[in-house]
Amino acid sequence: MAKPDLSRNLSQHPEAGDARLLSLDAFRGMIIAGMILVTDPGTYSAVYPQLMHAQWNGATATDMIFPSFLVIIGVAMTFSFASRIERGADRRQILWHVLTRSVLLIFLGLLVNGFPEYNLHTIRIPGILQRIALCYFAGSLLYLAVSGKKDANTESQRLRRGTVIGAVLAGLLVLYWVLLKGYPVPGFGSGRLDSLGNVAAYFDRKIFGVQHLWAYGLTPGYGVTFDPEGLLSTLPALATLLFGVLAGEWLRTNQARGRKALVLAVAGVALVLVGLALSPLLPLNKKILTSTFAIFSGGVALLLFAGFYFVLDVKRWRRGVMPLLVFGTNAIFAFVVSSIITTLLDRWHLALGDGTLVKAHQWLYAKGFATWMQPIHASLAYAVVIVLVNLAIVYPLYRKRIFLRV
Repeated sequence: MAKPDLSRNLSQHPEAGDARLLSLDAFRGMIIAGMILVTDPGTYSAVYPQLMHAQWNGATATDMIFPSFLVIIGVAMTFSFASRIERGADRRQILWHVLTRSVLLIFLGLLVNGFPEYNLHTIRIPGILQRIALCYFAGSLLYLAVSGKKDANTESQRLRRGTVIGAVLAGLLVLYWVLLKGYPVPGFGSGRLDSLGNVAAYFDRKIFGVQHLWAYGLTPGYGVTFDPEGLLSTLPALATLLFGVLAGEWLRTNQARGRKALVLAVAGVALVLVGLALSPLLPLNKKILTSTFAIFSGGVALLLFAGFYFVLDVKRWRRGVMPLLVFGTNAIFAFVVSSIITTLLDRWHLALGDGTLVKAHQWLYAKGFATWMQPIHASLAYAVVIVLVNLAIVYPLYRKRIFLRV
């Protein structure tokens, strides 16, 4: 297997060599910072509602984090492939890059899931990085299939690519909707959208076995029954990434930047409204990633990105953006580091004043925050400090212009 691209252009900012936009890295950085923030509260018993996932149906700000990451990957793909083609890469070389990158992401995902025991009998097989890998791989194959041997950026070529990608996107959402509503799950029938009887959970249990699913994917009385990053629900996740591909195609046109931002924002609003309008027929649900949730969250992501694009690339207001770039230019590395820190703080135990052994993160929360702040504020303050710790770890790479690009 070819080695990952961890050293090429180390002295160069990512935007300098491949026509990418500052808003890409800044938005990605906000997503990574948000991901760390919501996964590391001082205590889950005192968390602001928007900093937690919806219990089942519905959507919170936290639920928008991962779909936004997928959208940004789709946007970046269009610029990355164009840059490689301009540098002389042929289709075979690009496919090999896509394959090796996808395999490496899956490998990293398994490393994160298994850390530190690596018990092969119970390791979680699905995961965030695994889903990114599958969506990136499938989305790349589709994009390359509908592109010519050379990156033709004419209006007719863009229209053809956009039409095909849009049709596939819609087809994925319709197919998943039909499966959720119509597939007769053995023992449960069709149309079940609960954590036990839905078709996505059923297939994940059959394919992976419950011992290899998310340990917190619980149904009361049944134990582990589902995984939010399962295999079948990757179909609408791929559709979410394709929203980003279409956005990237639009950004690569010769339209004025202000118009580009406006169209992205209008598209985002339209998707949000469509998702909400269809939600009485199929509820918004992140854990099984219903088609309506994919539409709604894709719209939110486009709205947010339109704002970043307008501020950073249209108006060119750059003050205060550096912390986001620190995370955004080394996003996968930051995610892996934060996952390791979170796991270690859960596995390392310290003694309280009465001799009681507690997890390190509980000790730090109790000693450093809970004694002088209200629980909900203390819990948030702890999470903010964890974000800053991760920022401090990643910052030296940014300062030295080292960008670990998987």
